[in-house]
Amino acid sequence: MSVPVYIGDEVSASGYRLAGLRVHIPGGGDLAAVLASVCEDAPLVLLSATVAQRLPDAQLESLLARVAPPVVVVPDVRSPGDSGEVATRMRRQLGVLE
Repeated sequence: MSVPVYIGDEVSASGYRLAGLRVHIPGGGDLAAVLASVCEDAPLVLLSATVAQRLPDAQLESLLARVAPPVVVVPDVRSPGDSGEVATRMRRQLGVLE
């Protein structure tokens, strides 16, 4: 049985781990490898806003457009107020941007 995956910082990851998700805390150069690996078998991928900001816009938009597995950007525990740009991107992807 595969479980959802969270990719992000250590503090947030501890909460997701307690909730039963697999977690990955990518280092500087292994983000692309982690994303490729988890997208092969995870039913859902939760990506922290900070990690999402490290990705090129085209790659992030491609990830958010995925059907299987769905990739969702979630706010970070330490900076929940910084998700405005991510929220705009998500609305654009969903086609509900006003």
